[in-house]
Amino acid sequence: MRFVHIFLIVSIILNFNFIKADEIKTENKIAKNLRCLICQGQSVYDSDSEFAISLKLVIKNKIQEGMSEEQIYSFLKIKYGEWILYDPVFNKNTYFLWLLPILIFLAGGAIIIRRFYNKNNLD
Repeated sequence: MRFVHIFLIVSIILNFNFIKADEIKTENKIAKNLRCLICQGQSVYDSDSEFAISLKLVIKNKIQEGMSEEQIYSFLKIKYGEWILYDPVFNKNTYFLWLLPILIFLAGGAIIIRRFYNKNNLD
């Protein structure tokens, strides 16, 4: 009987550790995907500014409140704007951002093919 009690206590402690590890993993994932508004080019995860530290605490509190990743992103997007996200969503405000690399790739490919075609025609 004593073995059962010890087993239950150990399993409960391990279960809490796994839940805590998942929360920390989610917290780090969210912090890596957020831009620090104080530091140029750093994520909240990498930054040591006061803003980043406070935002990490906000993320931690929101996770403990039971909010999902998407709900936390929505909350932060409303509070700080779309710019805080490193991976912006595809909407009418970001069409140019998402389509520009494709257009540059297509234009570069067209230039290369045209030069290759013109070079073969001259020979």
